Amino acid sequence: MAKQTGLAWTTCSVDSSDGTVRAIINDVTDLSISTPRGVQDVTGLDKSAYERLLLLADMSVTLNGVANLGAVPSATAHGVFATVPSTSVNRTSTFTIGGKTLAAEMLYTDYSLSRAASGELTWTAPGVLADGTVPTWA
Repeated sequence: MAKQTGLAWTTCSVDSSDGTVRAIINDVTDLSISTPRGVQDVTGLDKSAYERLLLLADMSVTLNGVANLGAVPSATAHGVFATVPSTSVNRTSTFTIGGKTLAAEMLYTDYSLSRAASGELTWTAPGVLADGTVPTWA
């Protein structure tokens, strides 16, 4: 595969609180995905440089978008994330770019709406890995 831009997203979906997959790609303007690993320092007194072991894998995502309160709100990002404060459910989240997909069970921890002085109404929804399954691009 050749290098590419970030313009080829084909999937950005998150389950609503009832487990229904919702394609919210049109409401998301930007995102960040992180898949860090924990690290344990095991450096002995006999070393002059760090010695480390890799530990647990993790994943976090932050989705940002433009508010779409829509006629059918359950089909919008607002419909998906408006239940974050009142439900405690894992949500399957799927992201695909360039034919590579990352899917994980996520817990979304906030749904923030922001109205700028100029009038823009935007939202942010951060999520963290929920179920202990190692996130893997496939």
